[in-house]
Amino acid sequence: MTVAIAVGLAFLIQAFLVKPYKIPSPSMVPTLTPGQRVLVWRLNTSPSVGEITVFHPPAGADSENPNQECGDPSEGFNAEGNADRRPCDKPTAGESSQTFIKRVVGVGGDVLTIKHGHVYRNGVREHDSYIAACGAVPECTFKRPIKVPRGMYYMMGDNRGDSDDSRFWGPVPKKWIIGVAFFTYWPPDRIGTL
Repeated sequence: MTVAIAVGLAFLIQAFLVKPYKIPSPSMVPTLTPGQRVLVWRLNTSPSVGEITVFHPPAGADSENPNQECGDPSEGFNAEGNADRRPCDKPTAGESSQTFIKRVVGVGGDVLTIKHGHVYRNGVREHDSYIAACGAVPECTFKRPIKVPRGMYYMMGDNRGDSDDSRFWGPVPKKWIIGVAFFTYWPPDRIGTL
C-alpha cells in the first residue's frame, strides 16, 4: 500500500507540479549542457522574458523535417537554407510532439531585432552575458525586425550560433508551454537554481 501511494504521488507530482527533463542538445550552452538535468515547474505556463522554458514547438521545428518550416515561407530559412530575410514571426498551425527547452526572448507585442546573435527587444539590447558568441553565420543577423504576435512567446537557445529556435520556426503559443525550468540537479557540480 505504501509503495502504491508513493508511486501515485510521484506520478501526480510529475503530471501536474514538477517534472524532470534531460538536456538533449548543445543549443543552451553555456547555461545548460547536453545530459544535464533540470526540474520544470509546470504551474508556470506564462513565462517572463529571460526565463528558460520547456514547450512543444510548432510542427515546423520537427527534427524529422530536414527543412524546418516557418508559417510564413518568406521568413526564416529560404529555399537555399540561408537565414537572410527576417526571423520567423508565424508558426505553422500544428503542434509538434517533441519537447524543446529554450530561453524566452520576447512576448506578444514585442518588436525584436537580431544582430550578431543579440536580441534587441523594443529597441533595447537584452542583458545576455549567458549566451555563447554567435559568429558571422547568416542566422546571427536578420535584415528586418519582427513583431511577436499577441499570446505567443519567442524562444532562442543561449548557444545562438547552434540553436534551432523561433528564428526559423516561429513563436510558441501559450497553450504549448509546459513550464519553466527552475533548478538543475545533475551533474552534481552544476546543482543550483536557474
